[in-house]
Amino acid sequence: MRKLHRKLKRWSAGVLDLPQDVVLDLPRITMIGPLQMYIENHRGVLVFHSDELRLLLSNKGQLLVRGERFVIRQILPEEVLLEGFIREIQYLDQVKNNQP
Repeated sequence: MRKLHRKLKRWSAGVLDLPQDVVLDLPRITMIGPLQMYIENHRGVLVFHSDELRLLLSNKGQLLVRGERFVIRQILPEEVLLEGFIREIQYLDQVKNNQP
């Protein structure tokens, strides 16, 4: 049933020419080189250190950003503006409880 629902959402986004991040409830990530990252549509900050940011996403996945000298310049309920030197971005799908 979930697959059908997901397929219907993708189909409607294509037919109605709607942004997929809005229809599928996905994060929108905008980067300025490796120095700045603006992330919209997240569900909360799970971990923040000067070298790591981990955000909860709507589908129980997580977004992991690693780098150096991280500073959160702006944080709103569903938006984060991160500055620093970004080295790595990972999308972690269905993270288990015992993973770091």
